[in-house]
Amino acid sequence: MCEGDPVDKDWEDRVTAAWASFDDYPEERAQEFRDLIGKLVAELPEGSALGPFEQACAWDSTGHSDRAVPLYREALARGLDGYKGRRARIQLSSSLRNVGRAEEGVALLTPELDAPSDELDDAVRACLALCLSSLGRDREGLALVLGALAPHLPRYQRSMARYARLLVEPED
Repeated sequence: MCEGDPVDKDWEDRVTAAWASFDDYPEERAQEFRDLIGKLVAELPEGSALGPFEQACAWDSTGHSDRAVPLYREALARGLDGYKGRRARIQLSSSLRNVGRAEEGVALLTPELDAPSDELDDAVRACLALCLSSLGRDREGLALVLGALAPHLPRYQRSMARYARLLVEPED
């Protein structure tokens, strides 16, 4: 739940159920899914940051990054923070890359590298790597991805982490 955005557990459960049903909506029924999310958003208090966030997610997930970008921005401007705020920044940066504005995505996600750690850390690095690659900065992107992958390997964690660093930092 967004801090400072009062919604009840029933609403959150229904949104979770809607998203769990996303695969039931093939491309030709994408508008039905967006309408489902729209009905849930209509239940929120006016000015809620969750409304534009959920709508942005629905547009983004149905292939319309261009429609999602202003909604993610609105959600963040309304104060979406915490876990969903971090998700919004990740998803906004991905959408910005998709619409040819990868540099803005890099600027948005770079501070997230220093944010308190959570389960979204690898998603931050993966999305930032894609933005960097779109800008021709493949070595930096690969370094981020290898650095994120290294802790999950059953062996070679230390050497992969070192190789990742060496992609962007010269060896002494």
